[in-house]
Order: sequence, then C-alpha cells, then structure tokens
Amino acid sequence: MRNLGRIAVVFALVGCCARLSASNVSEDLRKEIDDLRRQLNNDGSAQATITTVDALNNAQGNCTDGPNKVTTKTGNLQIGGLMQIWETQIWKDNRDVFSNRGGGVLDNSGRRIRRAELKLTMDIHENITTVVMFDPAREATSFPGIPNQGLFKSSPAISSDRNGAFTTGPSIVNLVQTGGGQGNRILQDAYINIHGIIPRHDITIGQFKPPAGEEGVRSSANLDFVERAMVNQLNDLRDLGAQVHGSWWEDCETKIGRIQYWAGVFNGAGNYFNTAGDFQNRSDDNNSKDVAGKLMVRPIWSDDLIGRLELGVWGQYGKHGESGDHSVDGSTPSVGLDRLKTNAYRFGAWAMYKPMGCLRGMWARGEFGEVRDRTSPFTVDAFGLGSGPNGEQASPNPFKRQGWYMAAGYKLTDSIFASRLSKGNFFNRLVEPVEFVARYESFENILVENAANPDQLTDLYRTRIFTAGVNYYVNAYKHRVQVNYMNVEESVNANQHPGMRGANDNMLVVSYQIQF
Repeated sequence: MRNLGRIAVVFALVGCCARLSASNVSEDLRKEIDDLRRQLNNDGSAQATITTVDALNNAQGNCTDGPNKVTTKTGNLQIGGLMQIWETQIWKDNRDVFSNRGGGVLDNSGRRIRRAELKLTMDIHENITTVVMFDPAREATSFPGIPNQGLFKSSPAISSDRNGAFTTGPSIVNLVQTGGGQGNRILQDAYINIHGIIPRHDITIGQFKPPAGEEGVRSSANLDFVERAMVNQLNDLRDLGAQVHGSWWEDCETKIGRIQYWAGVFNGAGNYFNTAGDFQNRSDDNNSKDVAGKLMVRPIWSDDLIGRLELGVWGQYGKHGESGDHSVDGSTPSVGLDRLKTNAYRFGAWAMYKPMGCLRGMWARGEFGEVRDRTSPFTVDAFGLGSGPNGEQASPNPFKRQGWYMAAGYKLTDSIFASRLSKGNFFNRLVEPVEFVARYESFENILVENAANPDQLTDLYRTRIFTAGVNYYVNAYKHRVQVNYMNVEESVNANQHPGMRGANDNMLVVSYQIQF
C-alpha cells in the first residue's frame, strides 16, 4: 500500500508538469501568432495590387517636389480611353477634280465611330512605365476623310494585279466614296518609358509617334477641331524606335518644362507620303534609320498682360529604299526592298500665343510643314501602263509638298466673362462652356502625273479649307461636343490637265466625345 501511494504521487506530479508545459507551449504559440498578425498588418506587400484611378488625382506638391503620386509595391495600373462618335453631312460637287476620269461623286453622309481608344499604363517599377494603346476604329479608306475626298487626290483607274495583268478598278477616291478599302492597324502605342534615372530626362523605346510637329503628336482628345489640319495628318502616325526627351526650366503651375527637346532614331519604313503602307508595326524596308529631333521653348509664360508664347521647330531625315541609286530614275523599281534610295526629309515649325488681360480666353496658333520623299513605285504591267490606283508611277522622282494652317479661338470659360456667366441665370451658365474656333489651311493635296513625263514627274495642286466651329465642354475634355463646318476648295490647272477641274466641297461634322 505504501508503494502504491508513492506511485500515485509520482503520476500526480507528472500530470501537473505536463499541464504546466502545455500551458507554456500554448502561451508561446499565442505570442508567435500575435507577432505574425502584427507583421502582416504592417507589411506593405499586403496592399492592393491596383489602386483606383481617382487616387491618382491627389493634390499637387510644391514646385520642387512635384506631384504626389499613389504607388504600390506591385505596380500602379491606369486604364484610360477615348470614344468619339461622328455625325457627318457632306455636300459634294457633282464631279471631283478629275472630272470624267474620276467619275461622279457620291454622298457618304452618316454616322461613324471615329475613335475607340483603350489605353493601359502600368508603373511596373519606380523608373519604368509601360504603355499599350489599341484603337479598333482606326481605318484607312472605309469612311470619307477630312477633307471629304481623302487626304490624297490622285490620278485614278489604271492598275495591275500581282501577275502584271491589266485591270481597271476604282481609284482611292472611289474607295473612299463607296465605303470600300481596308482597315488600318489596331495596335497604336506600345512602348516602355524609362525615367527618374538621368536627371530631367526620360527614354522611350517601342512604337509611338516620332516628334513631328505640335498638333500631329497631340492627343486626339485635346484637338481644337474635330480633325487635325491636312499638313499634320501625316504626323499622326506611329513608328518603331527609341527616343530621349529632356525638360528644363519647369513651370510651377503646369509642371511642364519651358524648354524641352526630343531626339530619336526610328525604322522609317515606307515613305513620308504614306503611300507604301503605315510606318507602324511592320518590318523595315531599308538598311538605314531615320533620325528625328524637336525643340520647344516658352520664352514668355505669364498670366499678366504679356501672356503666353510657345515656339517650336522639328525635323526628320532618312534614306528610304534599299536597292539602286536615285540617280538612275530611268529604271523600273518595284515596291518594298527594291525601291530606289531616296534622301527623304520632313520638317516644320509652329507658334502659339495666348494673350491675357481683357483678351484672356483668346488663343492663336499656326504651323508650317514640308515633306520630301518618293512615292511608292508601281510595277509596269504587260500593257506598258504604269499608273497605280493611288497615283503611283513606274519610276517616280522625289518631290516636295508643303502646307500650313492658322487657327484662332475664344474660350468663354477662360475669358473675363467667366465669373459673371457662372453666377448668372440659367442661360448664362449654359453658354459658359462654349469655345468658338476658326481655321484656314492650305496643303498640296492633289497629286497628278505630269503629262509630259507621266511615269516619273508629279504635279501638285493645293486644297484650301476654311473651318468654323463651336466646342462645348460639358466636363472639360472628358465630355465635350464639337461642331465643325468646312468649306473645301480644290484648285487645279485645267489648261495643263484638260481632264481636271476645280471642285468645291462642303462638310458638317458633329463629334461627341467621352474620355476616361
């Protein structure tokens, strides 16, 4: 009995020790779990991977610190877009500039989706941003252009197929009028931007717009008119390349450098007339690269009476074509890699002025451009005919085209009447977001084969357009309505080209825009 009592005491002591040990282990586990919870709650990696777009619009910092930005360790994705729906009414002359050779013109009034852009911007690193922009609505000749017979008006009707067989078919003008033609490329921007490494500089690599002019590279959502001027429509094209951008003398209000420059190297496929296909998203067809540069200065940028002044110049140069020498124009090159080498260039300049004081709300802008290149040659067919449907010639010489525009506007929201209108009656508040705009432009838009040497020389004639319009900003550029009326005058030399005639076309375009 005495031994049994001793054994019972031993078991009791072991049980107590076990309970105490278990209690200590549980307490240690609870402490470790609490520590893990506190670490997880304080760890930045647990933040959301995508922040809201509204969070990007935080208040601006001071001039030296720059804007406040919302970022996360896993990146910051921004989704944006632009939708433009057009209603067009066209009053065309009963014949085009080619008279009987061009055939009668048709009325293509109606609706269209002009732009349907979707843009994805991702900050994958504090120094690296990627941008991809699609536009399924981009097309070439399926709708009437601005001006309404297309940007290029050329000699029509004669063409050949890939086997050289003679055919007659619709000209580029006819394709525009009948809604035919093929779609453009959907992929627009696709590039990587590297910033914050070199002070005041950033580098862009991929597919984007070369630094060509002011209006051409401007966002389509921020245009003063429904469409760019003719001289700048050729600048609204992307290319594959790399570019460095520098910005100095930053303005505290706009956060924009008052001195900026761009320098880039691009593939330069095709030609500057866009008659050999788009630059973008295609294999190169020459062994050289295009070099481009642009300089923008704002020598005056003040809200006092002196106002704001912006000046800029730009240029691009390249050798287009790969085989042959441009001194042997008598040969018959083919399209693509066998085009004759051409010293091609384009350049231009612009100026913008916004007065202040009692003229606040007004603005004036002008731009000039010149292009030199060789159009895409057309292989001579079995019948000895070399004119292509777009006015291509069998062995065209290089030629230059020039154009310019001047525009002015008056925006009531920025004027001296803005405060009075915003506090006035219903009618005053209704007209406050109105902007009146006007533009006159001229461009060598009509390409015609020279009668004396039709397969080599090109004659040029100007198209002149006067545009009057009204912009209504429901919510700035995010939600606005534009109404433009265009009077189009096409001047030709009927004595030199008996089959041609001057034509006057008018057009009314209403654009409804949503940007997000």
